[in-house]
Amino acid sequence: MPWQGVSAVDLRLQFITECLTETSSMTDLAAAYGISRKTAYYWVRQYHHHGPGRLAGASRRPQTSPTAVPADIAAQLVAARRQHPTWGAGKLRAWLVRRHPDRRWPCRDTIHTVLQRAGCVRRRRRATARVLPISHLTHPTAPNEVWTVDFKGEFATGDGVLCYPLTLRDGYSRYVLACTALPSIRTAVTQPHFARAFAAYGLPTCIRSDNGAPFGARGLAGLSRLAVWWLRLGIRPERIAPARPQQNGAHEQFHAVLKRETAQPPAPSRAAQQQRFTRFRLLYNTERPHAALADAPPATRYTPSPRPFPSRLPGLEYPLAWPVRRVSTTGHLSWRGRPLYLSRVLATQDVALEPVADGQWLLRFTDYPLALFDERHWRLQSPNSSSPPPAPSV
Repeated sequence: MPWQGVSAVDLRLQFITECLTETSSMTDLAAAYGISRKTAYYWVRQYHHHGPGRLAGASRRPQTSPTAVPADIAAQLVAARRQHPTWGAGKLRAWLVRRHPDRRWPCRDTIHTVLQRAGCVRRRRRATARVLPISHLTHPTAPNEVWTVDFKGEFATGDGVLCYPLTLRDGYSRYVLACTALPSIRTAVTQPHFARAFAAYGLPTCIRSDNGAPFGARGLAGLSRLAVWWLRLGIRPERIAPARPQQNGAHEQFHAVLKRETAQPPAPSRAAQQQRFTRFRLLYNTERPHAALADAPPATRYTPSPRPFPSRLPGLEYPLAWPVRRVSTTGHLSWRGRPLYLSRVLATQDVALEPVADGQWLLRFTDYPLALFDERHWRLQSPNSSSPPPAPSV
């Protein structure tokens, strides 16, 4: 066999020499060297196109690359990453294009490769996303249709004092309306910060939250005192399903970014933490590209609401055909001479009873449905429920 005692390179060159003499057919030569005709023709093509160097196993990598990233551009990419260490390649590219539109920036994948070679990228395992249907939530199509709110989990600042970050965003533009380090989640502490946001940006159509305090409560229709105030202002509370934070996924993702950029580690005090929140909010709204906005910052998509924050709560108006009752300080209303317990959070408020069937009424506060009231069995049930709950206490 010609392969014994001869290197593979020498054998290929010997094959080419015999092939060029044309003393044997390609079929006979391939059989003699123990290779296929396809391999034989491949060797011949390589020899004619690239010379004997390719047969010797020389590297196919070109000596120059017209698409290589220039050194100065690569240095600017690394510098941008160090300035914004939590931004990915896509956000960095959008930010650089906006700041230096006259330069030719590489694509996102190339930027990622440059950063990876420079040791600026840490590989992370991606969790599998769970997509759940969210049919009861409003899909915003304009600013101020839906605001989203939540408390990021409390943490202790460097002085050991607990900080409760209240975050409020516009669901359409992702604009951060408030990011405040509060000492607690009590309504008395939280409500003034909503008043400041309403005064600055106007009133939204609805506010989406979870079911926890101070946004929701365990009583009738899940209303809290804060939610009652929203309703008086003409703002509809909208709640995600219990134990389903992914239904407010954009806000949860924002919290992850907020924690990574402002609270790892926490600031020495709550005042210092607030300074971090303020700087972050300005950067997030005006500089940081957002993928859901075609890499534009939220400030380019947000406009204040045309509904101003009133100096006084507007009065309650109901159709004349609906009986209206004032809720007592103990949370009861009087109907047919009997007390019916609703909720203490509705104390001193007027509610209306909309007739829906013989002996059945739909209790409403403003235009918000509270419960179906069956006066024959003297019980309340959810407006969306087909089976009544146990009769309420009186």
